Amino acid sequence: MNFKHKYIFLFPGLFVLIGILIFPIIFVVRLSLSGWNSYNGLNFIGLENYIRLFTDDPRFWESFFRLSFLSVTTVVLQYVIGFALAHMVWKEIKFQRFFRVLFLIPMMTTPVIMTVIWRTFFHESLGPVNDILGNFGLSPKWLTDPTLAKFTVIIVEVWQWTPFMFLLLLAGLLSLPKEPFLAAAIDGASPVRKFIYVTFPLMAPISIGAIIIRLIEASKIMDTVYVLTSGGPGTSTETSSFYIFIKGLREFQMGYAASMSFTYLIIMIISLTVIAKVLTKLLLKD
Repeated sequence: MNFKHKYIFLFPGLFVLIGILIFPIIFVVRLSLSGWNSYNGLNFIGLENYIRLFTDDPRFWESFFRLSFLSVTTVVLQYVIGFALAHMVWKEIKFQRFFRVLFLIPMMTTPVIMTVIWRTFFHESLGPVNDILGNFGLSPKWLTDPTLAKFTVIIVEVWQWTPFMFLLLLAGLLSLPKEPFLAAAIDGASPVRKFIYVTFPLMAPISIGAIIIRLIEASKIMDTVYVLTSGGPGTSTETSSFYIFIKGLREFQMGYAASMSFTYLIIMIISLTVIAKVLTKLLLKD
């Protein structure tokens, strides 16, 4: 076979890549430079949408910083809890397989359905959470208090996606070499010192990958907010994706929603690149 002919086999994958990634991005950029809405067609207006976004729409930036807080908080909690559960199951304990399956159940359920169930749990007058807390004289407003509403979103997100972090970290723990642990045991290292000086450093590359993957997913929080709080009370739990949804599919300002989407994409690419480099310097010092 001619050496150049092998590139022919790349065409099917290239066409798929263009169809599902490159073409949508080009279309969004073209749409962001238009004034397309429910009243007129796709008319070119230049950078007006971007000028409006950067000079006359603080709500978008508020939603972005709110999303940053929610995503970083949830991913940190997911990592800590997921690592603890993975480390527990990694050790030789009774009913090890049972716990592995049990910890994965939240991830196996449909997010929207489970969010509806969580909304029922946190209902202020009919939910079982407040029924239990009522015995102690407490009746928190989980979904109508701005601060507690954020906390509720974090609880649901952590419960839903900690199993994914658990799965990645458990796979990493199972792939670690045994020799460093044997050497540490011979030296008389305590379990805490084994974790600090052996387990955690060896898990650093896997930890970085797991955190970045979850940050990418957490930066698109939409279904939980939509079902649980609808961005409320007020805009206290409104994220960037939910605000883009409002502008694009409720108010039909498609051009402006496209400009927000493209801006959001660029910001997230830069942010995640910086985070990845920082984590690499912190966890992979050698």
